[in-house]
Amino acid sequence: MGGDIAACFHSATEEDSLAAGERLGRQLTERYPQGVVVLLVGPLGAGKTVLARGIARGMGVQEPIISPTYTIIADYRTPFGSLHHVDLYRIEGKDQVENLGLEDIMRAGGIVLIEWGEKLPHAMGGDAALGTHVRVTIAVRAEGGRDVTIEEITG
Repeated sequence: MGGDIAACFHSATEEDSLAAGERLGRQLTERYPQGVVVLLVGPLGAGKTVLARGIARGMGVQEPIISPTYTIIADYRTPFGSLHHVDLYRIEGKDQVENLGLEDIMRAGGIVLIEWGEKLPHAMGGDAALGTHVRVTIAVRAEGGRDVTIEEITG
């Protein structure tokens, strides 16, 4: 991944995903100093939390990163501002998304990293409702490893 945020790569190991996440975390802080929404999309067990851990490291977070499956939202301070780590796994429908206060968090700035991110555009009326954001899609290969696609979506 160079200066452009868009990339495709294969991750053979958890360490590969962590390293790619760290690079992405640094890129996000450089490219989006005011913040951006990052949707992590992929099936259960794809490695969304591993990638999130790498992104947080790349942004300078030193504390352990775990998926906020039950707390829904975890906030971290970084040298570059806020990192809001959101997990929508247990959230269903527009009403539950609205009750989280995500729109306020997204307006406040910082990086908003959302696991199960495919649920958010659906609940908010499509990609255009999110404005410019980053989608990271993780596909699990049958023979092992992960194929990761990073794309900037302009809304």
